[in-house]
Amino acid sequence: MFTSKQELEERLATPSAALVADAARLEGDLVVLGAGGKMGPSLVRLARRALDAAGRGDARVYAVSRWSDEAAAKALRDEGVDVVRHDLGDADLAGLPDAASVVFMVGAKFGTSSAPYQAWAVNAALPAAVARRYRDSAIAAFSTGNVYPLVDVASGGSAEEDPPGPVGEYAMSCLGRERVFEHAAAVYGARVAILRLNYAVDLRYGVLADIASSVAAGEPVDVTTGHVNVVWQGYANEVALRSLLHARAPEPFTLNLTGPETASVRRVAARLAALLGTEARCDGGESGTALLSDASRCHGLFGYPDVPLDTLIAWQAAWLAEGLPLSGKPTKFSVRDGRF
Repeated sequence: MFTSKQELEERLATPSAALVADAARLEGDLVVLGAGGKMGPSLVRLARRALDAAGRGDARVYAVSRWSDEAAAKALRDEGVDVVRHDLGDADLAGLPDAASVVFMVGAKFGTSSAPYQAWAVNAALPAAVARRYRDSAIAAFSTGNVYPLVDVASGGSAEEDPPGPVGEYAMSCLGRERVFEHAAAVYGARVAILRLNYAVDLRYGVLADIASSVAAGEPVDVTTGHVNVVWQGYANEVALRSLLHARAPEPFTLNLTGPETASVRRVAARLAALLGTEARCDGGESGTALLSDASRCHGLFGYPDVPLDTLIAWQAAWLAEGLPLSGKPTKFSVRDGRF
């Protein structure tokens, strides 16, 4: 359990022995593009500590973002991270630092249904510029399970070899991002790893935070999308960094990144309600389909997530009970028409 945001940050930034071992094998410096987002600061801290523990204190970690939050930027500087202020919407990326390894975390999702051009500009056009700029680097690019269609809840989820079927322009633009990086791997020889993530849990945001907030407020939980995948953010960040060693060309290394369970939203709500001393109200009936991914390949390569689902649920309930802060950025995991 956590009693403060600082304790959570410390846990997220503590590298495993496996990550330290892989960090020792990484060459040169690391650039993290979009480091100011929800997952970025914890990934950057994790990378810095893993490199230090691996005896790679000479390797620099560059955290690139607009950095509108000066406190977040200062906190990273205090940990030995090189904070780089750059608007990645600017087509000129020549001023960005060189690095042998790159983690691409930039994405546009919410609000894109009313301005779909924004989704395409950020999710597809920007990766083209990044791929050209870092064609000689290993690139781990975050994508999303939204590139898959909704599948039968008894199917076990979409596997990496399954054909994509994006629903809505946001998901289409994310598939566009993947295709652009595929082009870079095939034409430039850029080594690429594509990480199809859904959904990271950090306690301040995520599917569990969404459900717990509704339960605590006495609001109904929509269970039409009645099943979901979640994964501890610390594990997701570790896999992203370790996947740099698997980046390849001319065909990218593609990986579903999520937890092993197909979690029932109704059961998660009931469990959270019991921990919070209340009752869950659920609306609707479960559909037979949901956005689900089979992450067997990920677990075979990197092991199972170190924090299981039941622990995440307990942590989430305790976080809310302690009155600790939420990001106010819902996942909208229940959306079924692709409009975000």
